[in-house]
Amino acid sequence: MNKIDEFEELRPLLFSIAYRILGSVGEAEDAVQETWLRYDGSATRVASAKAFLSATVTRISIDVLRSARVRREEYVGPWFPEPLLSDPYEDPARSAELADSVSMAALLLLERLSPLERSVFVLREVFDFGFDEVAGAVGRSEAACRQLLVRARRHMRAGRPRFEADGQERQELATRFFDALRGGDVGGLRDLLAADVQLVGDGGGKAPQLARAVSGTENVARLLVSVIPLLARIGVTFEPREINREPGAIFRDRDGKVLHVFALDVVDGQIRTIRSVINPDKLGHLGPVADAWAVDRQVKQARLADHR
Repeated sequence: MNKIDEFEELRPLLFSIAYRILGSVGEAEDAVQETWLRYDGSATRVASAKAFLSATVTRISIDVLRSARVRREEYVGPWFPEPLLSDPYEDPARSAELADSVSMAALLLLERLSPLERSVFVLREVFDFGFDEVAGAVGRSEAACRQLLVRARRHMRAGRPRFEADGQERQELATRFFDALRGGDVGGLRDLLAADVQLVGDGGGKAPQLARAVSGTENVARLLVSVIPLLARIGVTFEPREINREPGAIFRDRDGKVLHVFALDVVDGQIRTIRSVINPDKLGHLGPVADAWAVDRQVKQARLADHR
């Protein structure tokens, strides 16, 4: 194959590596594009295109992540990864690892790791690269990479829930959740939410967001049934979709523009976390983005009309 064919065949893998390291669709796409430019500009014929390209996209992603971490420290409110509708890379032999590693919860755990720990974990634990390949990608010895992986595994295990629902159970629970949401069924929502459930929003200071996380079954259920009908009244709709390989939904304004995304974290048969991504900078890859401030004003007007 020529360089273009080799690169296009490996593009899904390269994007999936970069996204897991960066948590950003746009930054991952940029890292993949920069990888191509370096590959295309290289006069040396490499022995393995996969090894060369994977190492290159990893190094680029590490550099980007180091810069991004500084920006995230100054981020307004909670920071969530950019929602991913479809992971382009498939490997039946590692489907469980791929699905688990791209969930919002897993990506937020990965944020706790150093850039090197995160990259080693992604390459070795998720994509099953050999330690020699991992070492070449991150520029460390194999022994150092083994130590980095030990630390990364320890951090990831410490933050994971004890019990996780399987895919079918998550989907069935999500269906019931969104049915209850449409119907304004407080009791139905209560049955699906964990006692310590949290509703958390990521607006980044660029869209209306919750002043703080809303916690507890009753508080979350009542907030949802107080807001969703008002949104529906002004033409906002939602479509259940898989978000980061977990149940979720895309909310759209009356013109069909993306307003925000819900991602559900299901643990031990209940919804433990509802993450709402409304920062417009994180939604552009999903389609035209709605004016969330305008929608917020319309909701407030609808609420005032109810009290007149």
